[in-house]
Amino acid sequence: MNSRRVLWSALGAVALVAVIGGAWIFSLPPASSAAAPPAITQDERDATVAALKPPKRQRPLIAIIGINDATETTDYLMPYGILKRADVADVVTLATKPGPVTLFPTLKVEPQATTAEFDAQHSDGADYVIVPAMSRDDDPDALQWIRSQSAKGAIVIGVCAGAKVVGDAGLLHDRQATTHWYSVKELRGKHPTMRYVRDRRLVVDKGVATTTGITASMPMSLTLIEAIAGPDKARAVGREIGLAEWDARHESDAFKFTRPFALTAIRNTAAVWAHEQLGIELKGGVDEVSLALVTDAWSRTYRSRAVTFASTADAQHSRGGLRILPDQVAADWPTARLLPANENVKPAEALDHALAGIAARYGTDTADFVAMQLEYPKHPTP
Repeated sequence: MNSRRVLWSALGAVALVAVIGGAWIFSLPPASSAAAPPAITQDERDATVAALKPPKRQRPLIAIIGINDATETTDYLMPYGILKRADVADVVTLATKPGPVTLFPTLKVEPQATTAEFDAQHSDGADYVIVPAMSRDDDPDALQWIRSQSAKGAIVIGVCAGAKVVGDAGLLHDRQATTHWYSVKELRGKHPTMRYVRDRRLVVDKGVATTTGITASMPMSLTLIEAIAGPDKARAVGREIGLAEWDARHESDAFKFTRPFALTAIRNTAAVWAHEQLGIELKGGVDEVSLALVTDAWSRTYRSRAVTFASTADAQHSRGGLRILPDQVAADWPTARLLPANENVKPAEALDHALAGIAARYGTDTADFVAMQLEYPKHPTP
């Protein structure tokens, strides 16, 4: 009886949306346009790399800050995993307070230090501060620390909607910037002196860098490696993770709130009887990039949530030494709801495989819906 009530409540909600919001839904564009992104000139590429050169140390110190309550999964883990793999800088994950960082929409990690501990060890500050999207843009501890690091000469990098946090820290005034497609209007409204740049995955201006959607932290990290250690090192890491070519090019018009996007969100949310929890085994040595991309994607379908499981509650050390806490203690997981570990897939290819799996399980509309949230131009599965 209870499940039937939930079902009818969901259907009633959908009917209400259809009646009240029908005109709004059909006012949305039927689909996003897709065209070849404009090319990036060599001069622009060189200028971007030059603007990201290490400001202090020969071997830079990179700090990735999060708040303990809901910092975006891929924004936090992907730069860490790629930069640690490159081994061209010292990379540390931080939280504003003691204790684990709960990532959104999935995973929980133990940061390597608090911001206060970092300051005690590095009074001259970091070379780079990477700012993910957070559950709130105005966390006072995060904003104060970001401002203080900028004042000490750090290059501040806002990943995706982390640009909103950077903006609230007062660092977007009279600067060019970009952000996730969904946050552009809000960011421009709050920071009218900011100059929004279209069709770029990465924008750097006067010691502040910003990126577009969640997946942009991959080309951003490789560009940062190039700035630190040169193009050969960046290309070598790119090949290792499965991204042989990259630059700042982007097609902004391909990402927007469309009718299929809205209808997929409504349909998948309403299908409460078909919602499921999918498990991925958490093992020592897991690649942070692959784990982040796979769990993030599967947790954005509005049909499923990805959780990690392990035989004990102990944290598992990732490939780069980060301690990741399992969501559940379990010896195994039902095969029908078990996500592949992607152990033999290069990290940059893990998302394509996840999207192909989502399309097979829930349909192409849902895979497109997830890719739109991640601001990711889909590619054929290798």
